Amino acid sequence: MLVRLQKHMSNIGICSRRKAEELILAKKVKVNGELVTEMGVKVDPEKDKVEVLSEKYFVSKKSAENFDNKKIYIALNKPVGYITSASSEQGESVLDLLTENNCMAKGRKLETRVYPVGRLDKDSEGLVLLTNDGELTNEITHPRYEHEKEYEITIDGFLDADSRKILTTGMKITSGYVQGIKIVKEFKKGRNTIVTAILTEGKNRQVRKMFGNIGYRVMTLRRSRINKLTLGVMPVGKWKYVSRDKIV
Repeated sequence: MLVRLQKHMSNIGICSRRKAEELILAKKVKVNGELVTEMGVKVDPEKDKVEVLSEKYFVSKKSAENFDNKKIYIALNKPVGYITSASSEQGESVLDLLTENNCMAKGRKLETRVYPVGRLDKDSEGLVLLTNDGELTNEITHPRYEHEKEYEITIDGFLDADSRKILTTGMKITSGYVQGIKIVKEFKKGRNTIVTAILTEGKNRQVRKMFGNIGYRVMTLRRSRINKLTLGVMPVGKWKYVSRDKIV
């Protein structure tokens, strides 16, 4: 049975369907050695070979069945300094942390390719979800599903009423207009404030830009929750397997 190329790429864990469409439009995908130059191409999951950039993903009946039947979900406590990318070309990737020694369940090796869901700034730390489930990736990252992400944000100074109103109403940043955030609580610590906030969007460096627009400096940023999945007390740099029902 033929399926659309972007759906097939999602099904076998290469990337989300939306990311696959971007790669196809950028002319970075080959099928059986031929460069794909337009949308709408269909493939045979049992026979066709898919190549993305310099990394090759060979698709056979056996591998397709393996990906379909074995979805992997991983929660990672990302340290500052790592990038949420499937490549290490621009710095140390969160994938470099997925070692046996860093796993909370000792002795469990990761033998399936996974990739990060969404992004978390290099300067930020906290919860990162990794999976080979393209459909879940699309659901978590697409704004229309409005899945919540919760952050603990340390800023210099204290929030006043006007700043709080702007943050919760929404504003324009360099990447466009963003919705307001939901402020759950504030905790004053010396001359700083730790703000717990919830977002349903995830534009590039959105939190830092929003606070920066109104004169605050974000000193630390930690993500503590993605939808139902919480970071809990997992140490920085460690990871663990989780089930899908703990996420959505």
